[in-house]
Amino acid sequence: MNKLLLKITLLVAVFALPCAALAVKNILIFGDSLSAGYGIARDASWASLLQQELQRTHPQYQVVNASISGETTAGGLGRITRALQEHRPSIVIIELGANDGLRGSNINAAEDNLGEIIRQSQISGAKVLLLGMQLPPNYGADYTARFKELYPKLSQRYHVTLVPFMLAGIDQAQFQADNLHPTAVAQPQILHNIMPFLKPLLDKP
Repeated sequence: MNKLLLKITLLVAVFALPCAALAVKNILIFGDSLSAGYGIARDASWASLLQQELQRTHPQYQVVNASISGETTAGGLGRITRALQEHRPSIVIIELGANDGLRGSNINAAEDNLGEIIRQSQISGAKVLLLGMQLPPNYGADYTARFKELYPKLSQRYHVTLVPFMLAGIDQAQFQADNLHPTAVAQPQILHNIMPFLKPLLDKP
């Protein structure tokens, strides 16, 4: 009888392990240097702060940060298929386009690239959160306006949640010397900008 009980206990333990693993849901952050934590300690980045917040409020989620400094929408499109296959995320946070804009790249091409990244993420079964970006005014009124409109257009077309501007509320003193990348002090504000839009996706079945 004891041997039978031992076998049952072992079987329960074996089958419980995969179930526990499946209970973990990945959030894939797919961005550039603004999400990779350029110029600051990794633990200070908004992505790391998000993981700390989720440990307190939504422990079933795990953050996977696949952001790369210097990444463009074209580079992201080239990586998204493999990233989705590898991490099988429940939620994908897309933060791309800033480098396209800073280089004066074709906005229509960036729109197509981001659209395909969103589409592939949705096909994989993931919910998508799109982080909006804006450019400094010195890039010209027309180009700056078209770039700003890019994100609402994609949000409406693909029916995804949009954070209007991920860097809202960050003043000039909270940027690094390049005037492009927020300091560690600004990272909580970035997370504050994102969380109201992310939380409904976390709670949604």
